[in-house]
Amino acid sequence: MANPLSRRAFISNTGKAAAAIGLSATVLPAFADTRAAFAYTQAPLPYGYNALEPVIDAMTMEIHYTKHAAAYTKNLADACVAEKVNTNAVALEQLLGTISKYSAKMRNNGGGHYNHELFWQCMQPSANGKPSGKLAAAIDSSFGSFEAFKTQFSDAAKNRFGSGWAWLVLNNDKKLIIGSTPNQDNPLMDVSELKGLPLLGLDVWEHAYYLKYQNKRADYVTNWWNVVNWNYVQQRFEAAI
Repeated sequence: MANPLSRRAFISNTGKAAAAIGLSATVLPAFADTRAAFAYTQAPLPYGYNALEPVIDAMTMEIHYTKHAAAYTKNLADACVAEKVNTNAVALEQLLGTISKYSAKMRNNGGGHYNHELFWQCMQPSANGKPSGKLAAAIDSSFGSFEAFKTQFSDAAKNRFGSGWAWLVLNNDKKLIIGSTPNQDNPLMDVSELKGLPLLGLDVWEHAYYLKYQNKRADYVTNWWNVVNWNYVQQRFEAAI
């Protein structure tokens, strides 16, 4: 399995993305030179299927990665062919930033692919518990404390009606905000009410947790904090600011 992005690789990718994206003025102009790009292809999972146990069981992880996420990637590729998107010239983030121009298939699968690529990286087997440095200071400043932040984020995840995602976002004013989006929407999309650079995302679709937690989404959300990869989240934050 591939390792998660190193800090050097992460910063290098942000520079490449800046050259490729050329974001419109209406979509996150503050991050035009700091965005880290994800490819249109599915990256290898950065750990084994059983690596996040007991928080996320191996069967759920395998099905989630090889079936659900893989299907989003395939369907995104099909949509790009049908709608004549040159994926060598248009960055995925740019596509999402103008998603209103495309079909529902592109929106659902483009979001699904991006969201999952971020989700895998936001977790690790030996989590470091809580953020540090500039991110920790920004969380304290924005939400009062790390515990208050966790409560607000958890509430966004637990209270998302139906399927969707909870997010920690850096907005256009480079302020940290928390929110959620339905289905496979995300804060990069021009159709989303919640806008900004997603730093941390939690999948609250039932397929992400139902085999282990059944209808107990709250238990899944509570346990998920034990596998958050704060090093990766902090890299995204520091690159953006």
